[in-house]
Amino acid sequence: MLEGKIIVGECVDTLNGLPPESVDLIFADPPYNLQLSGELLRPNNSKVDGVDHDWDRFENFAAYDSFTKGWLEACHRVLKPTGSLWVIGSYHNIFRVGATLQDIGFWILNDVIWRKTNPMPNFRGRRFTNAHETMIWCAKGSDSKKYTFNYDAMKSLNEGLQMRSDWLLPLCTGSERLKIEGQKAHPTQKPESLLSRVILATSKPGDIVLDPFSGSGTTAAVAKRFGRKFIGIEQDETYAKLSMMRLKGVNTLTDPEVLQIDSKRNEPRIPFGSLLDRGLVEPGELMFDARRRWHAKVRADGMVISDETKGSIHSVGAAVQGAQACNGWTFWHVDRKGASVSIDLFRKMVRAELAA
Repeated sequence: MLEGKIIVGECVDTLNGLPPESVDLIFADPPYNLQLSGELLRPNNSKVDGVDHDWDRFENFAAYDSFTKGWLEACHRVLKPTGSLWVIGSYHNIFRVGATLQDIGFWILNDVIWRKTNPMPNFRGRRFTNAHETMIWCAKGSDSKKYTFNYDAMKSLNEGLQMRSDWLLPLCTGSERLKIEGQKAHPTQKPESLLSRVILATSKPGDIVLDPFSGSGTTAAVAKRFGRKFIGIEQDETYAKLSMMRLKGVNTLTDPEVLQIDSKRNEPRIPFGSLLDRGLVEPGELMFDARRRWHAKVRADGMVISDETKGSIHSVGAAVQGAQACNGWTFWHVDRKGASVSIDLFRKMVRAELAA
């Protein structure tokens, strides 16, 4: 079993040795091919510690495209039909990567912008400060409908609001940054906050998370922490050893209540008529919104009637507001002993009854 390991080796060869359709989630942080044309100096003439390693050197765009095609095809083979792939990059490479993954057959779901709270300034003053990186999130193919997306968990992390595709997160700094003799151990170490969001959004406890360019081991560390299995692939033995040392210090969350990710989509559908069947709402009863601006009467067949229209709790809720859509469960309320009570409370009562 390869789960729980950082494998030292070239990514395509290692991926080709894995069983087909065996991985639930892939996060890839490939070389960006962003070699500096010369030394970059700060205003005080100190040198910027850029990426000048051999693993980020490619002869030309054609060589980089060939490299990209190889590892993406290998990832496509090992990814489950229900899995998904994330790739992160900068303006140097992400557009070439995006075109290649589409050519292979991946289906783009979102591009997510990582906005850095503390980006490196543009010292030469000839361009805008490059304050973001782009992540592409995609399913295995256009017909992949059952990929994991923990929508409600992301909404909960965002204080009850639907999470947007621009994420404001800091760079990897401080005690989280791995160092060797006081120097950065890896030049492009990603922050755990970024990987936490990716893994919590698009995987479940027990899933296999793979990183084909494991580097400093951030993906593996976060996967282990949140009760996912992990496979890291890293060609540099020094990075691999450093990652395994890092992983020894990671405590896995094992409490199922802590790891549980609820999804409203998995809950049983409750028709509004079920509330009438149980006497929770009565025919002829008047419903209203939270501020009592609009009203509608409940019909015996479960439809509702306003002055302007009739229909479901959702369609009438949208109509009275002049809106395109409305969640009638959270919009409509009824009076109970002088208190305004959301009908969604009754829906939860019915669900609890069915689950008992």
